[in-house]
Amino acid sequence: METPQTGNTVQTSRDTEKVKNLLALSVLLAGLFIGSLFVDFVQLVTGEGFSQFATRNHNVLETSGKTWVGYGDPLVKLQVITDKQCAGCDPSEALVWLRRVIPTLEATTVDVSAGPSKTLIDHFGITTLPAFIFAPEVLHTNFYSQAASLFTEAEGRYFFDMTKIGLPVGKYLTLPKVEDSEVVFGPKDAKVTVIEFSDFECQYCKTFQKDLMETLRSYGDQVRFVFKNLPLSFHAQAENAALAGLCAQEQGKFSLYSDYLFAKQDEWSKTTGTQKFKDYAWWLRIDGRTFSKCLDQKKYAGKLAQDKEEAQRFSLSATPGTFINGTFLNGAVT
Repeated sequence: METPQTGNTVQTSRDTEKVKNLLALSVLLAGLFIGSLFVDFVQLVTGEGFSQFATRNHNVLETSGKTWVGYGDPLVKLQVITDKQCAGCDPSEALVWLRRVIPTLEATTVDVSAGPSKTLIDHFGITTLPAFIFAPEVLHTNFYSQAASLFTEAEGRYFFDMTKIGLPVGKYLTLPKVEDSEVVFGPKDAKVTVIEFSDFECQYCKTFQKDLMETLRSYGDQVRFVFKNLPLSFHAQAENAALAGLCAQEQGKFSLYSDYLFAKQDEWSKTTGTQKFKDYAWWLRIDGRTFSKCLDQKKYAGKLAQDKEEAQRFSLSATPGTFINGTFLNGAVT
């Protein structure tokens, strides 16, 4: 007759099984440790690669004549929209700067004619090239935390407007609008359209305007000229001068009055208020009562705000800024 197994026998069996499991685990851990040491040893001898121990405990490592640096930022993918036919659209200079502030950057370029580029241009309302679109990982970088206001989000991607930090525009994708309310000289069907953003109190604009007008007169009806106001905030009387010019335009006297404003720039720029501008209107035989009422009521303040908003959309912050068909000229060029 078989004797039933006692409680002590069952406990002994369980203890034996635990010992076997512990031995197996020890062998496994020892194997992994020896394997890790072997990998470290091979890497040390061959000079290739780094062990996990090295990468955990050091931020800068050297091997094979190169230095490898570990960054806290994640890998950040960047898509650059450019135009192969546009020499000024080369993003190389901008990428050098970006890699200084985001060292984990991985950039690819795509031509403006490609389908995905057109979609991104529409989503973000992009007006200039090159354009820089970041993947969501940029949110986790130190750079984004410091410059978040320069990014625009759309459908999980982030457009960084480099023109806001002074990057030269390579190409404008659209041009400023020319509406019926504009100051315009020349026929609509002219071969060349010149659109100028100017400030009556800007000394560079004064010089440029004289040269520009002389040049335009020599081309006659071949050129259409459009004048837009961009009074700069640090010029105290620039906005009043812009409004005065638009009031003169109402009476068909813009060319006469604007030339006089530039000629007398040193005089009226030292004044306050609008009286000097009214005096000029009387002197030039412009209907003074109508002009004064227009200026006092700031009749064209809406048009002036429209010009300023449009300049902002095209990232214009200095004057003069001139578009000649699709080409942009910055400053008082010859």
